[in-house]
Amino acid sequence: MAGTGGLGQAGGVERVPVESSCLAAVGYDPADGALELEFTSGSVYRYLAVPEDVHRGLLAAESLGRYFHAWIRDRYEYRRIG
Repeated sequence: MAGTGGLGQAGGVERVPVESSCLAAVGYDPADGALELEFTSGSVYRYLAVPEDVHRGLLAAESLGRYFHAWIRDRYEYRRIG
């Protein structure tokens, strides 16, 4: 359910809705650095061992899509969870 801020799968990281043309919601678990990104397409990915400052940077970015492509995509191990 895009942008609902529901619980993620496999661990239950809570995602919060964001204003973005490519991302619907973002969640983060600081205990293990799991960053969950729910895309507007409905797909959900969990990125592993992401530092907390990268999560904060994403939420503060003027363009979440540009930040994702520059600082997250192809930099962290990930799996599709939804």
